[in-house]
Amino acid sequence: MLLDYLDPSVPDEHEADLCIVGAGPAGIAIARAFDGSRLRVCLIEGGGLAGEDSSQALYDGRSVGPYALDAGTARMRVLGGSCTLWGGGCIPFADSDLEPRDWVPDSGWPLRYADLAPWYEMARDFCRIDPSHDFGPGSFDGPTPRKLLDLDPEAMVNFIFARSPINFGDGYRDELRAQPNVTVLLHANAMELDANPSATAVTALRIGSIDGRRGRVRARHYVLAAGGIENARILLLSDNVAPQGLGNDRDLVGRYFMDHPSGTIGSVHSPEPDRLTRPYERTVGKVRAPIAAEIGLATEAQRRHRMLNGRVHPFAVEGDIPRGIRALRDVRAALRPPSREESALLEARLCAALQNGPSGAVAVPQGLAVSAMRLGLHIGDVIRAVGQKLNDRPTVPSDRVDLVGFFEQAPNRDSRITLGNERDALGLRKVQVDWRLGDLDRHTWRTLTAVAGPCLAKACGGYFEPSAWLHDDGATSGVHGTAHHMGTTRMAESPAQGVVDPQGKVHGVGNLHVAGSSTFPTGGWAFPTFTLIALSLRLADRLRELLGETGLM
Repeated sequence: MLLDYLDPSVPDEHEADLCIVGAGPAGIAIARAFDGSRLRVCLIEGGGLAGEDSSQALYDGRSVGPYALDAGTARMRVLGGSCTLWGGGCIPFADSDLEPRDWVPDSGWPLRYADLAPWYEMARDFCRIDPSHDFGPGSFDGPTPRKLLDLDPEAMVNFIFARSPINFGDGYRDELRAQPNVTVLLHANAMELDANPSATAVTALRIGSIDGRRGRVRARHYVLAAGGIENARILLLSDNVAPQGLGNDRDLVGRYFMDHPSGTIGSVHSPEPDRLTRPYERTVGKVRAPIAAEIGLATEAQRRHRMLNGRVHPFAVEGDIPRGIRALRDVRAALRPPSREESALLEARLCAALQNGPSGAVAVPQGLAVSAMRLGLHIGDVIRAVGQKLNDRPTVPSDRVDLVGFFEQAPNRDSRITLGNERDALGLRKVQVDWRLGDLDRHTWRTLTAVAGPCLAKACGGYFEPSAWLHDDGATSGVHGTAHHMGTTRMAESPAQGVVDPQGKVHGVGNLHVAGSSTFPTGGWAFPTFTLIALSLRLADRLRELLGETGLM
């Protein structure tokens, strides 16, 4: 059932067998694993059914590191979590992403692909990906809508990913509402975990709403599934018994914060740019392709160059836009009514902040009457464009191809989430994001550029022009985050090396678990959602054992 904690008729206090903090993909996946169970599940969500500025403001923080990262726009507080804005990309990790690498300090997971494979299958179903799309280590199977480039397998490789067709909040809202043993508390914000005097078990979760209401959820087991930044924040805020924060005896909570740094590594100039861009477009016409491809570094190239993983996406940059096409776009823009809904405006603002493609000039649209007149005068441009579309060619010729790199980040103990002195509307200390990238990261950007740029230029008979920022050791404006927050509660066999064990349980705290990409020791290049869902389903199975109900998944 869905309850709103802002509703005064909803009780202050709640009891359950399992309390889950965060109704994003990880939290929903775990809660759904208990559908029809005799066990009571309470799923806590700080936002509502749609985005709201007041809830979103609780994510605000400060960026204090050399690389800017805005905590307030890099995630979304709503049922469905930040994946409300996601592109749907799903791809499994390979063993090369999980194994220790002697040139990458603090690398290596305590798991391998074989440990995750059955949970990846369940994650495919949860993401509602067609089961005919099979997968193996590091890739889904094809075929892709268009023929991919033939690449040097010792340098660059085509990796195929599947597209989930759902937004998790919308996709599972009705199911969550219908389950009598699952209670979803909306607008209930996790404030602190209470612990026993030895800090070896959680006794309650304190919750609150922005209108001043306070209460508790008492459960037998607890899961933090609130995202790569908020999971660490909640542990650090829980300092009544453990002065440094719960689970933070070794000063590891919040450390090793990682994202996937991204930036334009250069441009390809070619008489046939479509040969490079069309195979990697993610839509066919106006429809999102269920299977698409990315160009990634071969494992052998990573070993040979002693570098991190990465991928490159070619973006077509339009040349001169025919006047008829410009007029048609202006007419469509003028006829589109401006949205005044708070949630739509918030989503648009966050999407703009998370734009991962190259930036270009923004045209100023004309009024409807002027645009319609220009459209009539230049209708021939539109007719020619229709012919181009029918032949699966771009309607506007490309001026160049911008290559945007997406890079694995090296684990870095000094890249971290801490608590600042500023407080939010709940009275909780806001986060400080100290995002740090080092020499191995810069080596990876430059080497990926040197490997991929000429290779991809050759594939379309062009030449490559690298970006200037790559050669500046002090450059921080060339890269930005992609909202793939990882590592702040990293997984390890030993409490000296990680916050949670391979099952996701916080070391030293018997009934507290963490789900999501905050547990990733390294991030590869892959979109993290598919793997974090697999890990969450694996954790759900373990929780059924701990709570005395097995064999129903």
